[in-house]
Amino acid sequence: MQLLPRDLYEKLEFDKVLELLEKECLGELGADAARNLRPVSDVGLIERSLDETREFRLSIDEKDHFPITAYQVISEELRMLEVEGYVLPEEGLRNIRSVLVFARNIFKFFKGGRRETYPALYANIRELSFDDALIEAIEKVVDEEGNIRPDASPDLLRIRRQIQSKQKELERQFRIIINEYRNKGWLSDNIESFRNGRRVLSVPSEHKRKIRGIIHDESTTGKTAFIEPEAIIEINNDIFDLETEERREIYRILRELSAELRPYVPQIRIYQDVLGHFDFIQAKARLARQMNAIKPKVFDKPHFGIQQGRHPLLYLKNKNLGKPTIPFDFVLFGENRVLMLSGPNAGGKSITLKSVGLMQLMLQSGLLVPMNEGSEMGTFRELFADIGDQQSIEDDLSTYSSHLENMRKFLNQAGPDSLVLIDEFGSGTDPKIGGAIAEAILQQLNHKKVFGVITTHYSNLKIFAFKTRGIVNGSMYFDKESLSPTYELQVGRPGSSYAYEIAEKSGLSKKVLDYAKHRTGKNEKAVDQLLVDLQQEKQELEDKLRVMKEREDKLDKLIKNYEQLHRELEYRRKKMKLELKEQALQQAARDNKDMERLIREIKEQQNLEKAKEAAMKAREERKQLSEEVGGLREEIYYKPVAREDKRETIEVGDFVKLRTGGATGTVESIDRNKAVVTMGQMRMTIKLRDLQHARAPLEVQSTRSVQADMAAQAAGFESKLDIRGMRYDEALKVVEDFVDQALISNTNHLQIVHGKGNGVLRKAVRKKLKEYNVPMDIRHPEQQQGGDGVTLIEIK
Repeated sequence: MQLLPRDLYEKLEFDKVLELLEKECLGELGADAARNLRPVSDVGLIERSLDETREFRLSIDEKDHFPITAYQVISEELRMLEVEGYVLPEEGLRNIRSVLVFARNIFKFFKGGRRETYPALYANIRELSFDDALIEAIEKVVDEEGNIRPDASPDLLRIRRQIQSKQKELERQFRIIINEYRNKGWLSDNIESFRNGRRVLSVPSEHKRKIRGIIHDESTTGKTAFIEPEAIIEINNDIFDLETEERREIYRILRELSAELRPYVPQIRIYQDVLGHFDFIQAKARLARQMNAIKPKVFDKPHFGIQQGRHPLLYLKNKNLGKPTIPFDFVLFGENRVLMLSGPNAGGKSITLKSVGLMQLMLQSGLLVPMNEGSEMGTFRELFADIGDQQSIEDDLSTYSSHLENMRKFLNQAGPDSLVLIDEFGSGTDPKIGGAIAEAILQQLNHKKVFGVITTHYSNLKIFAFKTRGIVNGSMYFDKESLSPTYELQVGRPGSSYAYEIAEKSGLSKKVLDYAKHRTGKNEKAVDQLLVDLQQEKQELEDKLRVMKEREDKLDKLIKNYEQLHRELEYRRKKMKLELKEQALQQAARDNKDMERLIREIKEQQNLEKAKEAAMKAREERKQLSEEVGGLREEIYYKPVAREDKRETIEVGDFVKLRTGGATGTVESIDRNKAVVTMGQMRMTIKLRDLQHARAPLEVQSTRSVQADMAAQAAGFESKLDIRGMRYDEALKVVEDFVDQALISNTNHLQIVHGKGNGVLRKAVRKKLKEYNVPMDIRHPEQQQGGDGVTLIEIK
């Protein structure tokens, strides 16, 4: 992300946020990451960093303790350990063990359900593994305090036991000597001491010749000699030899352990990096908790949808003082990209401008931002700011020259992905000339489609913002009654500077104010008021246009719904006609017996011609009725539905439904003349001939009530279900959905056609119906109406 000018962090006070972040770190690795934190434009990196911080804050809020505390950096130990033959001291091993224990605890933390609870945090170690063998190897040699264990090796254990034995012997012998010489009065008040690593007696000079032994030292006055008695010299020599042997054994153990750890230095370094990264994350989470910050919805493009935003540093300051912080909403609708912010001095314009810039830097640095849930923010590739006095003696720049230098850089480098922040635009020179130059610069910036927040007092810039597409006026609300700022941002209307009112409140004399008003005339105030009125009318017109657009969208949806309902009504009408014809066909079959009886009677009367005519007539009637039924069935079930894209063939991804009715599904795959269709949680294999195109499921409007939805569902419910040709498990699911919809729509009489066959589908229907704790009468119709190939249900 490109930033201008060089001191942008200081201008927006982002450096202070980084200082607060560094204080929350537990070790140098996290602190170093905080100091080097930089904003990025990659929305993937931003999202991942925000998710990590959000999840860690969740663990803090839920008191789900993450295993991390203060730690030591082991970079130097690892660097030295890579040197072949280097022997790591006990302290270095202790520090390495500490980091490894942290890593082990982190891996243990993510066992169980925490991987699903904190997926972004777990992603940092998902590809890693941890082996306790490294810790076990160190703990065999060094304890938690960093001391060599007595049992680090059998030889070391033997040596230390011998040292302890010799020390006990030395103590016993020394006590005997002390008692003897004390009784003779040969010892000073301070009976014993240590010199050159040896235990010695403190003997007055006049008695030093009376005690046999080695004189190791004398006091500075020469009055006391420090003598090692002859009786313990041999014991001290043995102890010295054993301690030398002990040091050699410890060195051998450390050398072997260092050689054992050396191949794992890269892996240990990864564990240290993971520890540092989690330290950095916990620091961001704790800072976010102090600021009451959240993760907004992030867009991969410039966008502002801040709800109840608060300046991070001002919020922390007021929180410590027990004072409230006035939040602001900053949302740009439509084509608006630049906010022209005006209003009185000390009204909060600059704070709002800095808040927007600081929150943008925080977001793109992976920090949660202090605003309400539901807020939205975009990402920018460049952030430019011109804030405060940038006068430079070193660069030979005046205040206004420094502003112009910044504007030149902005114009050269800004684009559609740039955020430009300009405070007191046009100030620093003659108001008329400065205002004209500022308007020209603003015109060029707007032409480049930049986003930005600009504060000003100039009326020509407010008028330009009103007339220009892409720029919207805004103001900090000022209480005219109390003549005091409220620090509330109002987007959509320009603000007045209220210079005369504030001057009057400050105590300037009426004579001075009258003169000033006479010099400015009435036009200045009239322009401000005209702008306010025009902006209000413009806002009202835009609101009306938005309402009209919403109504137009609703009307389009209603028309589509009507057309679909009309088609479904026509389908039902034809289906009803088909059912009537089918019933007539069944009745004709029942009447067939009567016809045969009639033919027998005619035959008995030897009137063959009449019999032939009656039989021929009956066959013709049945044939005609059968053709009508077949035609209706083809028209209803197998006639392609009209589609908007004019396609009739069914393809993968199309929305389809059974020609006999039912729910809408999606085609997953097609194999020759069959298709795999997904309907809700079900997957079914159906012949293409039995499918027809269907519209995508309609979106249910949120404003509709539950009762209205249920009424619509009831109106579209078919009380007859045909499951012939389905598998057992498919039939169970379809029958369950069918009965559920019947119960919802209060339909009492149901008919399920399953065919006779081997009775598997009939049993499936019976099994599913028994699962419902609802009184119902289950039976089969008469044989001529389908018999045991049809199940009739009456819900009581």
